[in-house]
Amino acid sequence: MGRLMALLILVIPGILATIGIKIMRDALFGVFYPIFFYLGIQFFLGLIFFLGGLSFIAGFIFYRDKKRNLTKGKGRSKKKR
Repeated sequence: MGRLMALLILVIPGILATIGIKIMRDALFGVFYPIFFYLGIQFFLGLIFFLGGLSFIAGFIFYRDKKRNLTKGKGRSKKKR
């Protein structure tokens, strides 16, 4: 059950990033969706979707690797003695 939840947590931002890429591509080629007022707004919202999904997936992978000590010291806080 835990692995299924982790998969769903990764799939939803992946779908958002894919939708963001599609919206940006359509804005560049002039395909206009009526829910947006201008093509610039459409492109900007697609960029937000893409960067949000990508950053969530990257943060999830980085957190998992940091927990398993696979980051070679990157991102760890240095303890003062």
